[in-house]
Amino acid sequence: MTDHLDLLESHAIFILREVAAECERPVLLFSGGKDSACLLHLAGKAFAPQALPFPVMHVDTGYNFPEVIEFRDRAVERHGARLIVASVEETIRKGNAADPGHLGSRNRIQSTTLLEAINEHKFDAAFGGARRDEDKARAKERILSFRDAFGQWDPRAQRPELWQLYQGKVNDGEHLRAFPLSDWTELDIWQYIERENMELPSIYFAHEREVVQRDGMWLSVGDFVELREGEVSERRTVRYRTVGDANLTGAVLSTAATLAEIVEEVSVANVSERGATRGDDKFSETAMEDRKREGYF
Repeated sequence: MTDHLDLLESHAIFILREVAAECERPVLLFSGGKDSACLLHLAGKAFAPQALPFPVMHVDTGYNFPEVIEFRDRAVERHGARLIVASVEETIRKGNAADPGHLGSRNRIQSTTLLEAINEHKFDAAFGGARRDEDKARAKERILSFRDAFGQWDPRAQRPELWQLYQGKVNDGEHLRAFPLSDWTELDIWQYIERENMELPSIYFAHEREVVQRDGMWLSVGDFVELREGEVSERRTVRYRTVGDANLTGAVLSTAATLAEIVEEVSVANVSERGATRGDDKFSETAMEDRKREGYF
C-alpha cells in the first residue's frame, strides 16, 4: 500500500532524474547532515544500479564536528561517488573573503566558496537538501531555483511550477539549485530514515557531552567553542537536531538514542530544528533570506 513516504520518495527521485537529464554538469551538495544524507540515499535509488552520474560536493568551513566528517567520507565511499571539498579556508587565504577571526562565523562565506566551486567546475545545477518548513525564506523558494552569474536569488523572478512540471533549461550565465526535499518536513525525514534504516552521524543520537549554555543553546565545549569568563561547562546527555558549524550549532537535552525514539520526540516538537539550535539563523528575522540573495544554498 502506498503511503505518504512513498509519494515523497517518488517525487524526489523524479526531480533528481529530470534535472540530471536536462543539465549537463550537476553536482549534489552534501553537508553530512540528515537531510543531505537522505538526498544522497535518494540519488542512489534514482540511478541504481548505475553509479551516481554526478559528483558530491561539501562546502567545508573548517568548523565541522569530527563525527560528521567521518560519516561524510563513509557515505560517499559507499555510493562510489567522487567527493569534491570546497574550502572556505582557501577562499579566505586567496583574499576573496574577509577573515572573521578566531572562531568567528564563516557561514556567510560559504556562499562565496560555493560560487567559486560552481564556476571552477562549470556546474550548471546543484542539488541541495533544503526543506520549506525550515525557514520562511526557504518556504518562498521553488523546487528549481535559478541563480544569476553571481549566484544571487531573486524571489520575484521564479518560474511557475504547475502540476509538478519543471522548466530546467538553464540560460547562459545562470545555474540552478534543485531541492528535491522541498515538500518534506523534519518528521518526514526522520520517518524515512527509520524506514530505510539509514546510517547517520552519531551526534544525532543521545550521548554525553561537555557543553556550555550560551545564547539559549547548549554548545559543545572543545576546539571550536572555548569557555568565556564566568562560564562553566556541564556534562549533559544531548543530541543534535541539525548539523552546522560546531561553533554555532547547539545541542538539545534529549535521551532519544534510537530512530524510533527520535521520531517520537520530533513528532511533538513545536520549534523547528534551525530555529532552536542554529545561532547563525537567530541574528535577524531575515537572516536566511539575506544570505540566499547573496548566493547561499
